[in-house]
Amino acid sequence: MQKIIDSFVNNFQSKPKVFFSPGRINLIGEHIDYNDGYVMPAAIDKGIWFAVAANNTNIANFVSVDLKDSFSVSLDAVQKQDSWKNYVLGVLHVLEENNIKVGGFDCAFGGNLPVGAGLSSSAAVEGGLIMALNTIFNLGINRIELAKLAQKAEHGYPGVKCGIMDQFANLNGKKDHVILLDCVTLDYQHFPLQLNDYAIYLINTKVHHSLASGEYNKRRHDCEEGFAILKEKIGGEISSWRQISPEQVIANKEALSTRVFDRSLFVTQEIGRTQKAGELLKQNNLIEFGKLMFQTHEGLSKLYEVSCPELDFLVDQAKLFSEVIGARVMGGGFGGCTINIIEKAKADAIIATVTSAYQKQFDIIPEVYEVATSNGTYEIV
Repeated sequence: MQKIIDSFVNNFQSKPKVFFSPGRINLIGEHIDYNDGYVMPAAIDKGIWFAVAANNTNIANFVSVDLKDSFSVSLDAVQKQDSWKNYVLGVLHVLEENNIKVGGFDCAFGGNLPVGAGLSSSAAVEGGLIMALNTIFNLGINRIELAKLAQKAEHGYPGVKCGIMDQFANLNGKKDHVILLDCVTLDYQHFPLQLNDYAIYLINTKVHHSLASGEYNKRRHDCEEGFAILKEKIGGEISSWRQISPEQVIANKEALSTRVFDRSLFVTQEIGRTQKAGELLKQNNLIEFGKLMFQTHEGLSKLYEVSCPELDFLVDQAKLFSEVIGARVMGGGFGGCTINIIEKAKADAIIATVTSAYQKQFDIIPEVYEVATSNGTYEIV
């Protein structure tokens, strides 16, 4: 944090307000944010710090401390550029589109969120900047509306058609809790996450199989096809996946191609698992919660087919230890991280064994991050 403040003072010779914008994990509810489902994210203690102050001009000045890069833009001439700039420009563009007026400002930002690990560094940039501007210019926008604006910002200049989960978790997280978010209505509840003798560890495969973006769209298409067929077969007033049970998918197996059947079965099972997960957390039943995580991985690997050998290897290794009570691929898949809940006392030894086996198998040294839950984007006073 101090590095960000120092950079701001060196560049702009004034005193900023400082904000912390967290990354996020998702414990369960994967690939169902766009299938009428529920997700269970949490904001985490790794993220991006923003130092921001109004400058009484019509110019926005940005310094990316980590990338050692900077640029300025007139608020009258905001347009799409390249690389990281689009994530901050996207926020300015969406405010302008919605007739939300801000003045010129100076901004330095940077943090400890690994890029490309599936921890939503893009949402942390958007959420941090939009909260800072909301505060500095007294815009009076609530956190749910800020999340929607941040999502639109990512749809715009960066051109990533993301769901709402990342931005929502970034702005509405709560320490020692997860969010059960209804992706249709945006109704949400905080559930306590009492880890006690356990902690959350992410193991980064350090691989990204580049077919991911096209495959993501294919999955969406498979799900749309499955839903249309099942809706017709089942009949009645069906408007969303959550009205279809796994049993109904199985009963109509002959009407679906093997691939579309697999996708449909996964979606209906994962919606059920995510609802059950909230009840288990209320009961503080981490062991059963962890079993659901293993089931989700199995579904993502075998039915939804978004895993890869590296991810499957890490989860299979995790299963060898009774002290690992849950593990699965987290995020879009085809690489990135596994999320693991491990007994703290044994974690170092287990992680050393698993990462050593992984290195031997794939000749890649994985990265490991221990994470804890955090509040959503907030001002550091």
